[in-house]
Amino acid sequence: MSAETPITRDLLRTMPLPQPDEDGDKEQRGRVLVVAGSVEVPGGALLAGIGALRAGAGKLQIATAASVAPHLGLALPEALVAGLPETPDGGIAPDSAKRLAARAARCNAVLVGPGMMDEPAVGALTAALLTMLETPSFVLDAAALVGLGADPAPLHRHGGRMVLTPHAGEMAALLGCDRDTVVADPLGAARRAATKLRAVVVLKGGCTRIVSPQGEAWAYHDGSVGLATSGSGDTLAGILVGLLARGATPLQAAIWSVWLHGEAGNRLTRRHGPLGFLARELLAEIPAAMAGRDG
Repeated sequence: MSAETPITRDLLRTMPLPQPDEDGDKEQRGRVLVVAGSVEVPGGALLAGIGALRAGAGKLQIATAASVAPHLGLALPEALVAGLPETPDGGIAPDSAKRLAARAARCNAVLVGPGMMDEPAVGALTAALLTMLETPSFVLDAAALVGLGADPAPLHRHGGRMVLTPHAGEMAALLGCDRDTVVADPLGAARRAATKLRAVVVLKGGCTRIVSPQGEAWAYHDGSVGLATSGSGDTLAGILVGLLARGATPLQAAIWSVWLHGEAGNRLTRRHGPLGFLARELLAEIPAAMAGRDG
């Protein structure tokens, strides 16, 4: 099988993103549900939600732990924020799945995972949602990936509508190997996971690789070291789910989101230097990057 294809501006020109009609309303740009955050890390939901809107999604809902929901609602007035019952550790309780499924069924794309810290609860909630739902596209990030390698059956129900965004450690857990094995052959690891899980896989790193379930591979080599910062993955996941809501395919959304995220970092690097910018500052760069304006 061939090596990965570099993600460049020329490649992106061959896969233009869906564009709303000039007279289209926010429904045409799609609905997003972000299931994210916890008492310890409420900001993950905030970054992901803003990312979805910056990517062009029309309507945003955030579902998070009840005690932090009012604060998120004030921080992000553009979103409907629903508070859900909490676990003793401050995460979303798994028995919220039925209530969440009713919301998700009315959305075009669903993101689960950013800022969710109670891993057993997140794993149970994710599996329940995947089992209950039929229609939306999904992005699974961070703790939402826990347990899927041991039991991928819930994922398999959504073949063709699923994107997973692990880093090397999470990829090792998905494959049942150690992190060093993933680092030694990241492309091979991403291909194994995409085939096993029947999903588009975005393996994050200094070079981010994207692999389809059929083994086709793309790579983004042009990111900056400044992207390796807290919250950066949450912003990427939000951009990705926003593009899905607009009507991009999972593979198209994955490729574009990785490039937009990297280009946002490059713009900040040119203005401020390679280190010290914040994940939330990436988000303000997305619309200009998407429009192709120089930064």
